[in-house]
Amino acid sequence: MELVMEKHAGYHVHDRFFKELIQNFFQEFMEAFFPDVSADLDYRRVRFLSQEQFTDFPGGEQKRVDILAETKVKGKDTVILIHVEPQSYYEKSFPERMFRYYMMINLRHRKPVLPIAVFSYEEKTETPDTYIFAFHNIEILRFHYLSIHLMKQNWRNYIRSNNPVAAALLSKMGYTEKERVQVKLEFLRMLARMELDPAKMRLLYGFFDYYLKLNEKEEAEVMENIKMLDPNEAEQVLKLPNSYFDRGYKKGKEEGREEERKELLQTIPIAIKMLLSGMDLQLIVEKTGLSQTEVEKIKQQLENL
Repeated sequence: MELVMEKHAGYHVHDRFFKELIQNFFQEFMEAFFPDVSADLDYRRVRFLSQEQFTDFPGGEQKRVDILAETKVKGKDTVILIHVEPQSYYEKSFPERMFRYYMMINLRHRKPVLPIAVFSYEEKTETPDTYIFAFHNIEILRFHYLSIHLMKQNWRNYIRSNNPVAAALLSKMGYTEKERVQVKLEFLRMLARMELDPAKMRLLYGFFDYYLKLNEKEEAEVMENIKMLDPNEAEQVLKLPNSYFDRGYKKGKEEGREEERKELLQTIPIAIKMLLSGMDLQLIVEKTGLSQTEVEKIKQQLENL
């Protein structure tokens, strides 16, 4: 397996997020979108290698291999190279570029190559998955690669799975503006069903939140929808270790402390009246909910007046 990621002058956070997601969840990525191919791969043999750099593009342009790995076909000694190319914008010449990648990888490693393109741009413009070279209407070469256009995927088809890559990529699928809140809710429900370590959980949440960032009103709607879930599921969702609930937890604690302060201020006058009437300290503690130390402190202050 070989993953080749293009690093050009316009390299963005997008490239880093997709690279990390695919590298950390390669098997899950293949299972979610290319199940037939995935069934033939031996994931026990996956090995990520050091970076390489191609310099033989036309004009001497350099392309860096950000992720390089290899695996074998199940039950065979055949090593297969898999090139995954995330593409965040429409490019008319993309099929030809995929062919050039294929040729360079194959020439360098002399091993079978399976090329895959992941289109994440929002335009619905179709990118051909075939590159054809012809001369005088004579077809000389036909090159084909696998592809998936996330914008054209129905996000509802993936929400019943426990696939972490599918969960993260809900944020790039074809939902409407009105469905944003529901997509976020389903993403959280999917995460709650998975048993992942905190680092991978943060990676998934960071990816999703980067591409689908809700405003405060929408976040409040998500929270209201969580409250309407089955109590056990709602509890699991609220336990998720992410910044969304961390912020809510902090806000809740601050609001809780403010309520406690108000209640204390309301209770002190009652305690003072009880002390002035000569009521027993323990009884005052029971009636007001104040601690014995707090009641004794109030009593001391009264005696010093």
